[in-house]
Amino acid sequence: MEVPVQSLNTPRGTIMISTPEATALDLIGYQDYAGGLNQVATVLAELVEQIDPEKLAAAAATAPVPWAQRLGYLLENVGGGEKTGSLRAYVRKHVRRSASLLPGGSNERGRRDSDWKLYINTEIEVELLP
Repeated sequence: MEVPVQSLNTPRGTIMISTPEATALDLIGYQDYAGGLNQVATVLAELVEQIDPEKLAAAAATAPVPWAQRLGYLLENVGGGEKTGSLRAYVRKHVRRSASLLPGGSNERGRRDSDWKLYINTEIEVELLP
């Protein structure tokens, strides 16, 4: 599936950029390149206002299911819980097994979030911007 995009007018013409929903998924999926999960959570806290819940669930179909699991959990933890209903339904329908919030991290001491079927194996700290 193709990544959802939208047009943006610039002084030099119109360009296509990813939607806020696709950007949120990419931030989760490529969190190592975005500065880690804490940085991703900080950006999501700013981006959450632009996210459309229905478009978020549709965008999730373009990414691995664990990305949707992680995104839903983080959105809830940055004050975007009202945006996660459709995404939660998508996860419940498609998840086969629990994933880790921090990919590659240990699950030994992590608690399990049953809503998102995630092992919470790291603490998330959001740096609120002024």
